[in-house]
Amino acid sequence: MTDLKYDPVPHNQKAFLEKASKRRGFREAYDAFETEYALAHEMLSARMRAELTQEAVADRMGTTKSAVSKLEGAGKHAPSMATLNRYADAVGCTLKAR
Repeated sequence: MTDLKYDPVPHNQKAFLEKASKRRGFREAYDAFETEYALAHEMLSARMRAELTQEAVADRMGTTKSAVSKLEGAGKHAPSMATLNRYADAVGCTLKAR
């Protein structure tokens, strides 16, 4: 197993959103990805609670850091929530992020 030091990068989400929300079209774009961002937030929070690096998670999963990074990202590199929502609608279900 990879023995890497967990050293989180500081990030102030509230300050980021306040600054970004001043850009034209930001709110609509952000709202369109609300579910993806919620899922990414939950994944990152879980990894931080476990005090694991992406490399350590990748090692446990038998994959690469790049793959873990893509999983934790919202948007085109992660499984599309829009596609999952369309599938859920097709089978008469509702997709929920916890």
